[in-house]
Amino acid sequence: MICAGVPDVETFDTRAIQELDAAHFLHPFTDHAALREKGVRVIVRGQGVHLWDSEGRQLIDGMSGLWCVNVGYGRTSISQAVYRQMETLPFYNSFFNTTNVPAVQLAAELVALAPPQFSHVFFTGSGSEANDTIVRMVRRYWDILGQPERQVIISRKNAYHGSTVAGASLGGMEGMHAQGGLPIPGIRHIDQPSYAQHGAGLDENAFGLVAAGWLEDEILALGADKVAAFIGEPVQGAGGVIIPPPTYWPEVQRICDKYGILLVADEVICGFGRLGTWFGSELMGMRPDLISFAKGVTSGYIPLGGVLVGKRVAHALVEQGGDFNHGFTYSGHPVACAAALENLRILKGERLVEKVALETGPHLKAAFNELATHPLVGHAESCGMVAGLNLVREKGPTVHACVPFDPALQVGMLCRGHMFDNGVIMRAVGDRMIVAPPLVMTKAEIDEMAARIRTCLDLTLADVKARGWI
Repeated sequence: MICAGVPDVETFDTRAIQELDAAHFLHPFTDHAALREKGVRVIVRGQGVHLWDSEGRQLIDGMSGLWCVNVGYGRTSISQAVYRQMETLPFYNSFFNTTNVPAVQLAAELVALAPPQFSHVFFTGSGSEANDTIVRMVRRYWDILGQPERQVIISRKNAYHGSTVAGASLGGMEGMHAQGGLPIPGIRHIDQPSYAQHGAGLDENAFGLVAAGWLEDEILALGADKVAAFIGEPVQGAGGVIIPPPTYWPEVQRICDKYGILLVADEVICGFGRLGTWFGSELMGMRPDLISFAKGVTSGYIPLGGVLVGKRVAHALVEQGGDFNHGFTYSGHPVACAAALENLRILKGERLVEKVALETGPHLKAAFNELATHPLVGHAESCGMVAGLNLVREKGPTVHACVPFDPALQVGMLCRGHMFDNGVIMRAVGDRMIVAPPLVMTKAEIDEMAARIRTCLDLTLADVKARGWI
């Protein structure tokens, strides 16, 4: 049976699916008792920038699934590429002196798209696995060079680098560290370059230099001969779309060069056009030695991740390292690589990266600048096709003069509920509301999303007033 007005969407017994879900499915990052009481939302179809749930309700997907569906839903050519590869060679491993054609073609394509210092690719199944690989690769690199004491990898507070043991350790989220005895040894964290959080009394450019200086302070405290690498997202995604000042990354690069440590760009979110360049590090003035990637490489159609390996590291591993005792059953999975090749063909053929840089990214920025006039919004910012806005109890003349809500009130989650109820998916990180829509979103669809967001901000404002929180 088909839902009226929603072509090609079957009807479902939503309650039955919810009961099965509660009985058997453990979700990521979820309070399962609370979810059981509320009932999970069942998503059944996607097309373009839209999703439909099991009740036939349409949603604008402002988060590209989970930062990944860059080319939008319903791309038949990707599913056809997957089918053809499944019919030809559904799987073979890349161990034991063996390869497959899609993996080789994809590795060459990625190196061609990457900045010129990259020469090799190591494939994984996810971004978490990619960052685990980086821990192994970085430490092996220094071991090969006769400096095994270089073990420490510096990251940032509130960073997200995955949820495996090593990935969660690299990340700087206290809630993750509190479960499982994390971080593992040899991981240190400095403060994030959040101007709103730390930049009072400074202009943004001056703050960028101060924040980068925290890296040098940590290197000197540890001893440069103990530090292996610094890892960071060009723009922090899950941490709340933290966009660093333009002075930050060039100064970090200078510091890494000064002390000879490796620079790692986590581009699991920022890669493949999200910021209006193929890799976010290109926009930010970085020259990383390693790049972790996933998500947008296949637009989420099939799981795939990996590490772009710069010539400096690749030379040591290939020419001097012997066996690199690391890998996965699905490294270079032929079906995933076939999906990625077609996804990259779409990104190039439709010039989606250029469109983000020149058209849709600036349009999203203008839309969020307009949303910043709302009485509930302290400030808004964007970079390419990511954007965020802060909900505040009282606006001020500057970002640092705004009065926040008590975090215990969870105003962000209240707002997020209105978003879902009114047909737009927007993520809440505390009281910061963020979007990362598909790169295929048109200007008209950006306007429609912004209009729904404003409606939900109005509803949230009415709620907080009714509850006496303002």
